[in-house]
Amino acid sequence: MTSTVHTQVVQRQFGEQASAYLNSAVHAQGAEFALLQDAVKGRGNARVLDLGCGAGHVSFNVAPSVGEVVAYDLSQQMLDVVAAAAADKGLVNIRTVCGAAESLPFTDGEFDFVFSRYSAHHWSDLALALREVRRVLKPGGVAAFIDVMSPGSPLLDTYLQTVEVLRDTSHVRDYSAAEWLHQVSDAGLFTRSHTRQRLHLEFASWVERMRTPQPLRVAIRELQQAMGDEVRQYFEIDAHGSFSTDVLVLWAER
Repeated sequence: MTSTVHTQVVQRQFGEQASAYLNSAVHAQGAEFALLQDAVKGRGNARVLDLGCGAGHVSFNVAPSVGEVVAYDLSQQMLDVVAAAAADKGLVNIRTVCGAAESLPFTDGEFDFVFSRYSAHHWSDLALALREVRRVLKPGGVAAFIDVMSPGSPLLDTYLQTVEVLRDTSHVRDYSAAEWLHQVSDAGLFTRSHTRQRLHLEFASWVERMRTPQPLRVAIRELQQAMGDEVRQYFEIDAHGSFSTDVLVLWAER
């Protein structure tokens, strides 16, 4: 799939579901928000890039503590939701910019922080996007990446990527911790820490949020039921299809 075609897929998938992501408990809640808030505490003049901002939850959480947040996303419809919600919340220091992670329309060293949450698995070229992150960060600037993580095991990885793309055709890859560490280092960033969290996903809302077609919902459930104990136990798949998966929280600096 070319980058242009992939861009169109992402824009279609998320443009149609923008409001659903604003109201999604999975996206609006998370222990990582406190970590992001702590990182910017006392940095009232800081500029933050919320990369792949989705419905803007990172932006909303850090905006009260910083000078400016740029909410950046490939979907203009998603950005329209962010702008409206920011206005409702009185967060006048959030502005929106539309574009791809692999080609950031910002000058070198423009940001003190780059935060990205549940976005990287949609990027067509992770390595290029990470080089762009390094470019737009100031020397000593800090980046945080939060995303669903592959367990690394070939069997578990194959299962995870399969259900992800059945649910959402704009999915590219959930990377393992080892892949993340390698790519971050190659981009010229220094990893300060990385930790694993578990994320529980309720099946009905997970597929409804993406408006997954019914035949693909059925395919996911059939695959879940056909998998052996290793997969079903690792992902804690229950009788209704709900499951848990790993999330990586990685901190890096330029």
